[in-house]
Amino acid sequence: MTHTKRIAAGYGKTKRWVVTPNPGAHPKNRCIPLLILVRDILGYADTSREAKRIIHNGLILVDKKPRKDPKYGVGLMDIVDIPKAKKHFRIMPSKKGLIPKEINEKESSIKLCRIMNKSILGNGIIQLNLHDGGNILVNENSYNTKDTLILSLPEHKIIDLIRFEKGNMAIIVKGRHSGKVGKIREISEGTASRRSLTKIESLQTLTDYIFVIGREKELISV
Repeated sequence: MTHTKRIAAGYGKTKRWVVTPNPGAHPKNRCIPLLILVRDILGYADTSREAKRIIHNGLILVDKKPRKDPKYGVGLMDIVDIPKAKKHFRIMPSKKGLIPKEINEKESSIKLCRIMNKSILGNGIIQLNLHDGGNILVNENSYNTKDTLILSLPEHKIIDLIRFEKGNMAIIVKGRHSGKVGKIREISEGTASRRSLTKIESLQTLTDYIFVIGREKELISV
C-alpha cells in the first residue's frame, strides 16, 4: 500500500490526515482525492466522516456521474458538480497546483480534453487517447495530438475541435508558470536531443505543458 506524507500533500508538518488517491484516469501526483476536495478545499465537511457520508450518498458528480469513492482522484479539466448546493467547478492548474474554479451551469456541460496520442484500429477506425484516460473512436484522420476536443457532458460526444497552432489561446498546465494564459506566439519543433518548446505571449515552456483552450478567446473561465 502506498501512502502520502503530509509534506507531499501540502500540509507541511501540520497534523492532518491525508488521503492517497486510488489508481485511476489521472496520475497520483496530478489529481485531488474527492475527500480532500470536499473537506479541505471546498469546505463542505469538517471531518473525513462527514465528507465520506456526502460522497457515499452520491452527492458529488464528476463529469456528470456520481462518484462514491472518497479516494477517487479528480484531475485537470474534470467537471465537479454539487447539485444540492447548485455549485459547479472545473479543475484548473495554478502555481499552487490543481484548484477548483467555480463555473456556471451552462459551462459545466462541456469538457476540454487534450489528445495525447492516437492509433488506427481495424476498418479505418481511429482511437483518440485523451489526457484524462478516456478514449474516443472516430472515422476521420483529421485529429492530431496536442489538439483539444470539446466534449458534451455526460454524453462525451465531440462538439468542436481546437487546433494546436499559433494564434490560438492556451493555458500552461505544469511548471513554474502553471496557470498562465495567453496566445501561442511560437512553436519550436523538437529534435532527438531537445524537446519541443512553445511560447505563450512572452513565456516559453515545454510544449507538453501546453493545453489549448480557445481560438480568439478562451472557451472556458480561467
